[in-house]
Amino acid sequence: MSSLIGLLSLLLTIAATSYALSCTECMSPSSTCSGNSGTCPSGQVCGTAYLETTKGGKKTEFVMRSCTPSSECNIKGSTSTAEAQLRMVTSCCNTDNCSPSSLELPAKGTNLNGLVCRSCVSDDSTWCYTPDTVQCTGDENMCLLQSTKMSGSASKSAAYRGCATKSICDLGSTSKTIGSLLIEEKTICTSGGTSVYKFFLTPAIACLLLLKLFF
Repeated sequence: MSSLIGLLSLLLTIAATSYALSCTECMSPSSTCSGNSGTCPSGQVCGTAYLETTKGGKKTEFVMRSCTPSSECNIKGSTSTAEAQLRMVTSCCNTDNCSPSSLELPAKGTNLNGLVCRSCVSDDSTWCYTPDTVQCTGDENMCLLQSTKMSGSASKSAAYRGCATKSICDLGSTSKTIGSLLIEEKTICTSGGTSVYKFFLTPAIACLLLLKLFF
């Protein structure tokens, strides 16, 4: 009897360990989206990233749902160039095809913080550089250079320079798959100097590139 109980306990442990969530995979230039369900790698949860860009007084929304590492959950941050600002929030849940309940964007920073960063955007290359600069505001106390390469159902490269909050830079390096689309990113964040470089993934900037595919 005890051996049967032990066997059942082992089977339950294996089943619990091997269980993986199924999450909705979609993206849309709006505040909501729906799509097919995909099976997540072990240890990942269902994540939603919601973004708002402001350029020339015009606001654009973007939402992306997918399997997400827990390290990318509950993040708020922003990035800015000389022409536009992007605010982002991420949230996660851990049941099949769930939708996070709260997605509140961070407040806009308006006070100059003394940091000045290079500013440029390229729609067809993984590199950009211009003499243009942007004066950083609020909590955007890092200078950011980000390159993005997309492959699969769409092919695109892009680069972006500007100000960023540390929360954006600290997301960590990885790649993301949404359906048949693979998004690979590399970001250099500095505090304004040139001696220390860290390489990170920033899904916020990926969504900037995705907006280019929709518009």
